[in-house]
Amino acid sequence: MQKLNLLTVKEYFTSLQKTICDQLEQEDSVASFMCDNWQSANAIGSTRVMCDGKHIEKAAVNFSHVSGSKLPPTASARYPELAGAAFQAMGVSLIIHPLNPYVPTTHANVRFFLAERPKAPPVWWFGGGYDLTPFYPFEEDCRHWHTTAYNACAPFGETVYARFKEWCDNYFVLPHRNETRGIGGLFFDDLNKWSFDKSFKFIQSIGNSFAEAYLPIMQKRKDTAYGERERDFQLYRRGRYVEFNLLQDRGTLFGLQSKGRTESILVSLPPLVKWRYNWQPEPGTPEASLYADFLRPRDWLAKQKLDPYDGSTK
Repeated sequence: MQKLNLLTVKEYFTSLQKTICDQLEQEDSVASFMCDNWQSANAIGSTRVMCDGKHIEKAAVNFSHVSGSKLPPTASARYPELAGAAFQAMGVSLIIHPLNPYVPTTHANVRFFLAERPKAPPVWWFGGGYDLTPFYPFEEDCRHWHTTAYNACAPFGETVYARFKEWCDNYFVLPHRNETRGIGGLFFDDLNKWSFDKSFKFIQSIGNSFAEAYLPIMQKRKDTAYGERERDFQLYRRGRYVEFNLLQDRGTLFGLQSKGRTESILVSLPPLVKWRYNWQPEPGTPEASLYADFLRPRDWLAKQKLDPYDGSTK
């Protein structure tokens, strides 16, 4: 049964990777993905990267399947009873760094993990989610993002969205900056309380809803006029993304500790970034509004209106 389930999960992940790449190529209209199929001693994968497009400065959509004879410390720290267990981990992870500062950066991930010990039943779980990192946010975009996330969770229980939104708010935090990375979305790990079939249907709902959540925002903002000021702020805020990935992100640490492919793990980093010493936005500016109004957990569905988008991902 596990082999059949693993194959089904793997087929979904690789199909999702292709679907999202096709959608992003259509949206950009100029650039296309370079595909790097790779194999190492304990892993196989496909890294797809788009660079220097009309609307997308850099995007990476990766699939990997890693196995090992001993669970890495990032996983065994949470599951000490699995220390020394053989494991398999697979998933799709993506990052989009748009060119226009009015289009948010976004990240998404869906993954499956299996640990096996002698004379013990296998332990499995799903994880994933998606989050949005705007530079010049619009409230209607944030509502659309969270409404889509809510709709993806709703068939699986009334409290699912709220629990996984809160988890996302608590996970994508830079404690050394005392700010969230963006406006959140969904994050979950160790999902195995439901049956395997229900858990797998949920991961598909999350993966399939990503384009519905993100592409309408890109379509609405990608042609917004901007200048040097907005571009400079975008590059500065990208530094926060780098800080989180290298200092906080469990997926990055797991990949490096499990001897994953370094180029594929770090491909999510932006192509250009800036840091400034002790920079603060001027009060009353759009840059200051990002910090004051958006980089904190909010209930984006509290004053829900009709979705301002038509739901199209064309």
